[in-house]
Amino acid sequence: MTSNKDTSLVKPGERLDDLQLGGLELIQNPGKFCFGVDAVFLSDFARVKPGETVLDMGTGNGIIPILLSAKTKGKKFTGLEIQAETAEMARRSVLYNHLEDRVEIVTGDIKEAADIFKPAFFDVITTNPPYMLAEHGLRNTDDAKAAARHEVLCSLDDILRESMRLLQDKGRFYMIHRPFRLTEILIKMNHYKIEPKRIQFIHPYIDKEPAMVLIEGVRGAKPRVTVEPPIIIYGKSGIR
Repeated sequence: MTSNKDTSLVKPGERLDDLQLGGLELIQNPGKFCFGVDAVFLSDFARVKPGETVLDMGTGNGIIPILLSAKTKGKKFTGLEIQAETAEMARRSVLYNHLEDRVEIVTGDIKEAADIFKPAFFDVITTNPPYMLAEHGLRNTDDAKAAARHEVLCSLDDILRESMRLLQDKGRFYMIHRPFRLTEILIKMNHYKIEPKRIQFIHPYIDKEPAMVLIEGVRGAKPRVTVEPPIIIYGKSGIR
């Protein structure tokens, strides 16, 4: 069987990664920040109904919109990415997979998202934001990696403020983050009228503390949160 995918979209120094999902592949540059398992967990956790519109804030190489386009029956998926080179690579992945009718990559700043798009336009917003505060720890000298790991281009407040403006009433917000910032996240979600509704912890091993946390919020909802059974990535540590 001959592939109808255009390999000329892959530039020197880049590679194609098989997403193990409907024949989808992603263009990545191993010298830059590549997607991790957190993006896959977030795409599984997010609930997108048929016909809904989705915005992924800080989309990077476009992994989350591309995964959601295959996993759900959403109508339109938009990825917002501030780094022009990364956004351009994401667009090439969209073209490579023939998803241009459903997936769009927009170059722009999260802090200005409500000016870029129509207010109250999206049914769902997803985000896999930088986990670390800008002043926390040593930053990688590579700009793309620093932006992916540290809040150097946007903050948690920026993401939640713009999400509040862009979500329809009762629109859903999905984020993956680190548990050590959970108290801050929940307080700020409440401040921006995105009520936490569902939380799920991800543990590397059953006997280890969680490494990640998935959070669903609903704009303008009443308080009531459900903690779902944890995800355990591996078996008990020390046992293969």
